[in-house]
Amino acid sequence: MTIEAILAEIDAEIARLTEARRLLATAGSTKSTSSKRVPKKSSGKARKTRVLSADARKRIADAQKRRWAAQKSKSKKDA
Repeated sequence: MTIEAILAEIDAEIARLTEARRLLATAGSTKSTSSKRVPKKSSGKARKTRVLSADARKRIADAQKRRWAAQKSKSKKDA
């Protein structure tokens, strides 16, 4: 066998291996994308944000402050 023939066989083998690698890489990437979880589509309507009046926010804040004060006084009695 001549050197040219050996080089031609090596080049042909490299071409076959390159093609096999390309096919395996594309087959692997399509398989992995199909196995990924796809999020469910929403029902179409976005939730409306709830709007509280200033008076309602004040009542809620005052009630929370009373709960905090009660908890704080309770913990002071235990200590």
